[in-house]
Amino acid sequence: MIIKLKFFAILAEKTQTRTVEMDVPPETTIAQLREIVVREYPKLKAVISQCAASVNKTYAQNEVTLKDGDEVAFIPPVSGGSEVGFFEVTEEPLSVEVVTNKVINNRAGAVVTFSGIVREFTKGKRTAHLEYEAYKEMAEATLAQIGDEVKERWPEARIAISHRVGKLDISDISVVIAVATPHRPESFEAGRYAIERLKEIVPVWKKEVYEDGEHWVGSEGENS
Repeated sequence: MIIKLKFFAILAEKTQTRTVEMDVPPETTIAQLREIVVREYPKLKAVISQCAASVNKTYAQNEVTLKDGDEVAFIPPVSGGSEVGFFEVTEEPLSVEVVTNKVINNRAGAVVTFSGIVREFTKGKRTAHLEYEAYKEMAEATLAQIGDEVKERWPEARIAISHRVGKLDISDISVVIAVATPHRPESFEAGRYAIERLKEIVPVWKKEVYEDGEHWVGSEGENS
C-alpha cells in the first residue's frame, strides 16, 4: 500500500526532502514504519524515536495500523470547536493589538497577553536570527485544541493565539496569546496554561542561527 510521508524541521534537513510516497506492507503499524524509515533514511536513526507521529493530521500512537493513502508525519520535539480566525499560523508580522481585540468582549473584566520575542543572546551565544517552521494545518488544529482545553477549565474565558513562521529577526514577535476573562486570576492562569501547552504539543519548530553555526531547538534530545 502507498502512504504519504511528511518530514519537518531537522527531519527534512537530514533527509533533504519534505514529502515522499512510500510503499509499505499492508497493516504496517507506526512502530514498524519507524523501522522502515530508518532503513530508508539512516541519518534519522538518532532522532526518529524522539518524534511523535500523526496520521491524517491527528496524533497517533505506535500501535496504530496504517491504511492505504494515509498521510503520516513524524513530529520532532516542539519548541477543535473554536472560533474561526482565533488560532492561526502565519508568515506575517504579529500585532499584539490585533490578537487582543479578538478576545475583548462585554463580559471580560481582564485581558492578559503573552508575547514571545526573539532575543539576541541565548546561553551566552549571539543569535543572528531565528527560523520557525510549522506543520500549518495540524499546528492550527492543535492551537484550537488548546483553546478548547482552556475553555473547559475556565468556561468564561475567550482566547486567541497567533504564531509566526519563517525568518524572524531580533525583537520580532514569534507568538501572541491573549486571554479575556471576567476576573484577572483566571486570565493569568489560562494564559500560563496556554503557552506551556503550546510548547508541549504544537508542531512548530525553531532553528537558532548564530554567527558561527545553527541548530534546531529541541532536536536530538536537547530541551527547548
